[in-house]
Amino acid sequence: MEFTVTLKKNHEFRRLYARGKAAAAPCLVLYCRRNGGNHNRIGYTVSNKVGHAVVRNRIRRRLREIYRLHEAEFARGYDIVIVARPRAAGADYHRLEREVLKAAGRLGLRGDEGENAP
Repeated sequence: MEFTVTLKKNHEFRRLYARGKAAAAPCLVLYCRRNGGNHNRIGYTVSNKVGHAVVRNRIRRRLREIYRLHEAEFARGYDIVIVARPRAAGADYHRLEREVLKAAGRLGLRGDEGENAP
């Protein structure tokens, strides 16, 4: 992930939940907020409601790979959190990919908004 660092602190996640914009899909919710920098910061949340550890880690790996492959399409300068919903446990990779990209598009994180230019 060339233009991205990870969010790890609880207060960073809470700030996004409280003040960020959100786009929901059946399998996930994507939150975003400008961070004032020239890089993205991303975090992933998969709760115990989704399934046991093997299922949660599989979903997390898939979400990380989806973002890694499409990182260049995302506008820079955002904090992003992807929260998996319980329905994500039964979803295949391609469905998760469609939903992440669709939610990002609704929030204006993808495409040629003029903010993508380095």
